[in-house]
Amino acid sequence: MVDGSGTALEENYLSNRADISGNRYSRRMNHRRHFLRRRWQEFRRSLSTYQYCVKAIELVWQCDRTLTIAFAILTLISGLLPAAIAYVGKLIVDSVVLAAQTGATSDRWLVMQYLALEAVITALFTASRQGLMLCQSILRMLLGQEVNVMIMEKALTLNMAHFENPDIYDKMVRARREASSRPLSLVGRSFGLVQDGLSLITFGGLLLGFSGGVVILLLVAAFPAFVAETRFADQAFRLFQWRAPETREQNYVEWLISNESSAMEVKLYQLGDTLLDRYKATFQRLFQEDKTLTIRRSLWRYLLGLLSTLAFYLAYVWIALEAIAGRISLGELTMYLIVFRQGQTTFSNLLTNISGMYEDSLYLSNLYEFLEEPIFDSAGSATRGTLPSDGLRFENVSFAYPGNPKQALQDVSFHLKPGKKLAIVGENGSGKTTLIKLLTRLYSPDSGRILLDGRDLEEWDLLTLQRRIGVIFQNFVRYQFTVGENIGAGDVTALQDEDRWQIAAEKGMAHPAIAELTDGYWTRLGRWFKGGRELSGGQWQKIALSRAFMRIGADILVLDEPTSAMDAEAEAQIFDRFRALTQNQMAILISHRFSTVRMADHILVLEKGTVLETGTHEELLKAKGRYAHLFSLQAEGYQ
Repeated sequence: MVDGSGTALEENYLSNRADISGNRYSRRMNHRRHFLRRRWQEFRRSLSTYQYCVKAIELVWQCDRTLTIAFAILTLISGLLPAAIAYVGKLIVDSVVLAAQTGATSDRWLVMQYLALEAVITALFTASRQGLMLCQSILRMLLGQEVNVMIMEKALTLNMAHFENPDIYDKMVRARREASSRPLSLVGRSFGLVQDGLSLITFGGLLLGFSGGVVILLLVAAFPAFVAETRFADQAFRLFQWRAPETREQNYVEWLISNESSAMEVKLYQLGDTLLDRYKATFQRLFQEDKTLTIRRSLWRYLLGLLSTLAFYLAYVWIALEAIAGRISLGELTMYLIVFRQGQTTFSNLLTNISGMYEDSLYLSNLYEFLEEPIFDSAGSATRGTLPSDGLRFENVSFAYPGNPKQALQDVSFHLKPGKKLAIVGENGSGKTTLIKLLTRLYSPDSGRILLDGRDLEEWDLLTLQRRIGVIFQNFVRYQFTVGENIGAGDVTALQDEDRWQIAAEKGMAHPAIAELTDGYWTRLGRWFKGGRELSGGQWQKIALSRAFMRIGADILVLDEPTSAMDAEAEAQIFDRFRALTQNQMAILISHRFSTVRMADHILVLEKGTVLETGTHEELLKAKGRYAHLFSLQAEGYQ
């Protein structure tokens, strides 16, 4: 009984131990498989990164085909000539020894011929290297311009959702910071890889005449440094990726301190030292990360570089012993030592180029990640509506900004007939400007629809639609260009049309102020450039209003707080003139001043993205709702 129980316990114990051992073995195997799978995925990802080498070459080819071909040819020449120089050097040494032994004139003449040959080859090698530097210098300028143009062209295709997305902004910053220099670096390394490969093949061919073991020693000694460089390149890139928001914030603080538009407030509120401290703190945080990585990288470079030095002296001893034993000549001794040293340097450069190509490809991936960002597809193609007399309609329109669950507009509906004027009032954040963004198709509604002339805005050709709308945004752009160009920007097809400038300026009541400027419409505005003149806020608003009048084909005019910087008299004159000039056009006016709002045919009161009230000025006052309350509050301020 006891023996049976003991045996059973022992069997259970052994069974449990076997299960535990089996589980441990299974876990180890799973861990090993996971480790190998992860390493394989990293390896495949590393290989895929090199795809950008082809794209970089395509970029350089687009910049200048002749220079690219010259670059390739000079690379081949530079790769072949070093071995030729080393071999001729061996012939010189052997012929010098022979001439010293025989004293024959013919042997001395042979030495002179070899020396002349080496001089010619060296001159060709120097010329090829100088040619490579020249090609690189010119291509660098062309390529920097090409990449910057590509980035700006891409930026022009983005919609407002992209510009208001910080992730997209980070992509743009990363692309602009490194992408203008990395493509040429990648191409140079790619061609350098070919050059070093050719040199290495010729060096290896010469060294095989001595021993294959020397070739193996040359290759093995440089490989650890390559692995370390690639790993540090990957770490440096990861730092670069992670720090895009911090870098952008640092650039923003620098802009606040150094830009004239923010200088007044920074000085008035004594923000300078605080902003500077923030800039320094960000730099120190980034600097410490860079410093740590740089120190580690330098230390490993030195330690692994010692392997190359050790390999060279092992080969040196080996070759020297062979020369002492008389198995190779003095010229061969010289050639093998030179070839081994140059081969070692060449192979190290080759691996460095591969590592550098990996690093350049990582940075270049930022450029293509930005360039391949999906863009807004304007599928509409219509150039006219089905009901030209219907005007503008919003039907149950709702919209929320990307990443924000709160709706900026909810079930907004109204109808604006041709020739009528609509005023939109509401507190800040009520959705007034959002409504204009939807009208101009800077955004598309999440639900509901917007109709112009009986046709959904999504069906309209975007350029045709936007040409029909003249807009003055509350935060309009103050271009640091001439007065005329500031006005002409309203219609790019007439950007330099002086007659159109003046007609638009007279409509916008900006002409009298412009006439007083020294150079009139050719006066440069702003303080960024020499000779620039700054205008008052009201004068700038008149320039912006004139810009809207440049669109003579526009049948919808939108004014978003167009007179906020003007005095009451100028404001009254502006709106009297505006109403007279837009009798046949639809107009949407956004304003906090009820003295101008009451001029509209219809008033829309927005609150938290919804239509609270709608009607004429008199109807809304009789309703004694939100509009009447706001009107009375503002009226009391003038009593």
